[in-house]
Amino acid sequence: MLIEDWMAKNVLTVDENTSLMRATRIMKENAIRRLPVVSHGKLIGIVTDRDVKDASPSKTATLDIHELYYLLSEMKVKDVMTASPLTLRGKDSLELAAVIMLEDKISGLPVVDDTGHLVGLLSETDVLRAFVRSTGIKDGARRYTFDLPDSPGSVTRVVETLRRFEARVISVLTSFEDAPEGMKRVSIRVTVADQAVGEELDRELLANFTVVDMGIDDVKNRPRK
Repeated sequence: MLIEDWMAKNVLTVDENTSLMRATRIMKENAIRRLPVVSHGKLIGIVTDRDVKDASPSKTATLDIHELYYLLSEMKVKDVMTASPLTLRGKDSLELAAVIMLEDKISGLPVVDDTGHLVGLLSETDVLRAFVRSTGIKDGARRYTFDLPDSPGSVTRVVETLRRFEARVISVLTSFEDAPEGMKRVSIRVTVADQAVGEELDRELLANFTVVDMGIDDVKNRPRK
């Protein structure tokens, strides 16, 4: 998956001389947590709600409300922004972005072209949205998780069984971290013609493979805050 297919493209921006008060208002009114800072279309920095919070006087400060507003109106984005932030290209993979976000504890990454011009912004929400879409969980797909031998052809046997039942494969994910030694853990989501076919497929897979888990996630009745 490519970043350019999942990033936000119509991105709100500010310039380095924008007041911190205005930047704060833009983020609050648009329910966003970061603003790229540009100069003539080129990315020069990024300012986040955390930057604003860190720059604001603490609750124990003796400033009154008017002094506080004056201070924020005088401070500029350039005073608190992260200059020359880490960036990615639209043709970079979404998986690479996810690794960077996870390991560097970054919740959003600006996306630029080869000339340094801002073309988008990728957030952790965009990455999660791509993951959800690619797994097929919202399509009512059946979920099967197997422990299979770590050898050529082991997944093919499962796929051949699915084909006999005319199951449509939506996604396949493989991991070695949670599998027993010499095995790999494979999660496959499929759709089938109807409930009866699904139940027959369940029985066939249980009889011939090590099925760790199976089911259909009830997205409609998921827990809500």
